[in-house]
Amino acid sequence: MASEQRSKTRAAHQAGTTPDGQAPWEDIEVTVPTDRDHTSVVALVECALVELTHEAVGAVFISRQVGRSTRTQYVAGDDVGEQFQKRYFDDRLGWHETTISRRTVRDELITQLTRPAEQADEEAASEPDTFVVKPVRELRTP
Repeated sequence: MASEQRSKTRAAHQAGTTPDGQAPWEDIEVTVPTDRDHTSVVALVECALVELTHEAVGAVFISRQVGRSTRTQYVAGDDVGEQFQKRYFDDRLGWHETTISRRTVRDELITQLTRPAEQADEEAASEPDTFVVKPVRELRTP
């Protein structure tokens, strides 16, 4: 029985879904500030980067401040996951796009997700900041 479950899990992983039919990236979502420790945040970011490289998904960080919000999207720019397209949207300034390295994406996401609670309180808005991975077709673009 246990070996049957392991076989189902292994087959689902190889097929790009979890045993319950969800894609592996569907549960990558965090609100900021988070109670995750630094190691957990790094693991989450690494997992997201792998999914961005292998699936048609993008990572989105939405920051809400009083009277303003920004949206930063990261989408793989090549098949090996070394270059990413960064799309940045500010309510007041509009869209800006650039190409950045995997290391820069990793560093930016870790910094955003480990922001101290005090800083988040100073920029308080009606909704918390969020990080999520979603299909590229669902990303908002200009």
